[in-house]
Amino acid sequence: MSGSVETQARAFADEVRGGALEAKNWLLDLGHPFLNRIAESFVKAAGIGAVQAVARESYFMAIEGEGGSVSGATGSRKRSFPELNGTNSGSKSAEAMVKNVSKESLQWGLAAGVHSGLTYGLTEVRGAHDWRNSAVAGAITGAAVALTSDRASHEQVVQCAIAGAALSTAANVLSGIF
Repeated sequence: MSGSVETQARAFADEVRGGALEAKNWLLDLGHPFLNRIAESFVKAAGIGAVQAVARESYFMAIEGEGGSVSGATGSRKRSFPELNGTNSGSKSAEAMVKNVSKESLQWGLAAGVHSGLTYGLTEVRGAHDWRNSAVAGAITGAAVALTSDRASHEQVVQCAIAGAALSTAANVLSGIF
């Protein structure tokens, strides 16, 4: 009897985590669960990245537009687009903001799509979903994100790969606990 309850609990947990991809109604069905998972992860993360970037850029435009300075525990904020300060013509500032938001959105989507695709593919190939899959997927994803940076160095790629592996492994281990 406990085996039946365990099976039902696992099925429910898998559905909540998004493992039952075939049972969901998708706006876009790419014909394979692997492709559907990558596309879903990319779209969700890109949307989150866009919202985060718009909120951050709007905040800094408002603060700088009032004549305030932006500094804190991390020091002054670096701008990748110097004309994005809210005081220039609206079209130039808005154009720079859209460009920045698009780039950041693409980076978030890339990270989520690569990570999701790798974990799904490794699970299918190895037949198990464990911390090893998460570590490999996190390392490759971290390296890919570092390579999208404007000034990617060998050291930065290695650091991001290690950080990605550590975060992904920790998330996998902690998801089994909670």
